[in-house]
Amino acid sequence: MAQQQPVDGIPTATLKPRKAQPLYGRHPWALHSAFDQIDDSAANGDIVQLVGDHGRFVAYGVVNRQSRINARLYSWDADQPLTDDFWKRKLAAAIDCRRQLGLFHETAGCRLVYSEADGLSGLIVDYFAGHVVLQINALAMEKRLDVIVAALNELIAPKSIAVRGEAGIQKAEGITVEAAVLQGEVPTDPIYISENGIEFELDLSGGQKTGFYLDQRENRVAAAKYFSGRRVLDMFCYSGGFSLAAAKLGGASEVIGIDGSDRAIELARRNAARNGVTNARFESVDAFDHLKAQVDAGEKYDAVILDPPKFTKTRRNINEALKAYFHVNRQGVNLLNPGGILVTCSCSGNVSREDFQMTLLGVAQKSGRDIQILEQRAAAIDHPTLVTCPETQYLKCFICRVE
Repeated sequence: MAQQQPVDGIPTATLKPRKAQPLYGRHPWALHSAFDQIDDSAANGDIVQLVGDHGRFVAYGVVNRQSRINARLYSWDADQPLTDDFWKRKLAAAIDCRRQLGLFHETAGCRLVYSEADGLSGLIVDYFAGHVVLQINALAMEKRLDVIVAALNELIAPKSIAVRGEAGIQKAEGITVEAAVLQGEVPTDPIYISENGIEFELDLSGGQKTGFYLDQRENRVAAAKYFSGRRVLDMFCYSGGFSLAAAKLGGASEVIGIDGSDRAIELARRNAARNGVTNARFESVDAFDHLKAQVDAGEKYDAVILDPPKFTKTRRNINEALKAYFHVNRQGVNLLNPGGILVTCSCSGNVSREDFQMTLLGVAQKSGRDIQILEQRAAAIDHPTLVTCPETQYLKCFICRVE
């Protein structure tokens, strides 16, 4: 591609020498340390054009001096500025992708927009049977919320649109948008989505994150095929996603789902009843305490599923997170009969796939058990990995056989 020149009339953000290469390479985050100068005329939330130290156009982005990510990048073509039409085209492309994948339909639960992976850094759009829930994780998206809502109305005409956010991210980004219903009425009664032939109840008025863990959709089916006739323990089960797949799709003889949330367990029980599942039961108890108690009691299972919450949100705590993953997986392995199946997951994006596998190596060595990885899996297909932004690959799911 020929070198592009800066565009007149758009504030400029000049990069330091040797800092532009990852951004020429289409990584969407320009950190504070990358900049030599940002035009004072550009307020936080405004569009800027990034320019290399030799004056070459790099990309269009949105500036936010309050964030460690001083600019989020969205277009690497000088002829494609960040207009309202640009944002609409990006949303349309993401939604069309889900349609082509067969995920977007009347009773669907799917992620329509996955932030950087869909070229919309800082925006997540989840769809639940006609209702839309937004996560605004960047000032760039908060400033364009009206444009996003208008485009979604034109593209899919949702029954309702609600917005949510995470306190830590909002503080880091200087976001002020509060959890709210932006349009329509979020149902106070349960709604239902269909996933792999199983119906799940959702409470959009108070569910975790945007209401349901969509990222394990394909992993639930993949794991289920190993469970025929097996006694299965599903730890951190939330509303029973893996449990019901194991019981209904996998033909498990018995499934025990454990979660520390009373509300989640009640939801899991209702989901089981709705789907006519009688070979699964659920208990509300601290999952970490339960693992230890089961090991101390000498309990044994033919399969153990470990899908714990995120153990770290920062790089500073990686070592502590790895110790936690080791501890949980060591106990899971101790509960398995020879030839048992271990399904173990990590949603901590700062823990690499390699580090997670090395944790299993440590478990194998300390337990004296052979662990064979049968499948290495990632997030569902509506959570794609952008090759120029490896941070979009956060979920690890290993299906293992333990001798």
